[in-house]
Amino acid sequence: MDFPQFELHGRVALVTAAARGLGRAISLALANAGADVALGLRDVNADAGLTHEIRNMGRRALPLQMDVSHVDQIFSAVDHVVKDLGRIDILVNNAGIAPENTAENVNEKDFDATLDVNLKGTFFASQAVGRVMIRQRKGTIINMSSQAGFAALPGESVYCMTKAAIAHLTKCLAVEWGQYGITVNAVAPTFIHTPGTAEYLSDQRNLADTVERIAALHRIGEPMEVAGAVVFLASPAASLITGETILIDGGWTAR
Repeated sequence: MDFPQFELHGRVALVTAAARGLGRAISLALANAGADVALGLRDVNADAGLTHEIRNMGRRALPLQMDVSHVDQIFSAVDHVVKDLGRIDILVNNAGIAPENTAENVNEKDFDATLDVNLKGTFFASQAVGRVMIRQRKGTIINMSSQAGFAALPGESVYCMTKAAIAHLTKCLAVEWGQYGITVNAVAPTFIHTPGTAEYLSDQRNLADTVERIAALHRIGEPMEVAGAVVFLASPAASLITGETILIDGGWTAR
C-alpha cells in the first residue's frame, strides 16, 4: 500500500513576490518540505535575508529579478531557473496588488496596474513555466486567488474582479494542460497578518469588523496557514486534485 507523500525532496519551485508576507512564508515552507526554491523578486537586491535562510536549511536558493508586470523579466527569470537549477516542478503565482478605492473613483492607472500584476503577470508566468512543464511532462502550478474572488469587498472592486478571474483561469489551465501531467490549482486566503494588511488591520474598527466576518474561527490568519495548503497542493499527496480553488478563509464565505 502506498501512503500519501507530502515531501518535496528533489523538486524545484519558483515563487513570485517571494520577499515578504505570504511569498516569504511559502518559500520557507517549500524549502522545509525539501524543495529548492527560486525567488522571484520585484527588486533582486531586496530579499531581506530569505536566500540565506533557505540555504541554511540545506536547500538551493536562487534570487531572481522578476517584476511580473514586465513580461520580459518573467521569461528571463524562468530561463535562469532552468539554466541554474535544471527544471521547474512547482510554480507559485503569489504576486498581487490591491489599490483601494470605491468603484466610482477608480482611476485608469490603478486599474491597469492591478490587472498587469494580478492577471497579466499570473498568466504569463504560467505560460513561461507551463512551456517548461510541458517539455518535462509534469509539473504543478498554484495560483493566489482570494476570498475576494468569492465575496464582494467594498472599495476593492478591481481586486475582487482579478481574483475571481484567477480562480477561473486556474480551471482553464488545468483542463488544457492536464494532458501533459500538469496540475493547476489555487488558494484563496482571507485576511492574513502580512505587511500588506498591517495598516488596514491597525484600525481597531477594521480589525473588529474583519474578525466578525471570519464567521467560524473569528481570528486573522497567519502566513504559514496559507503556506501549508500550498505545500499540500505541491506534494504528491495532491496528485489527483486539479482545477480547484481552496478557500482558506476561516469560514468567511460559509456564512
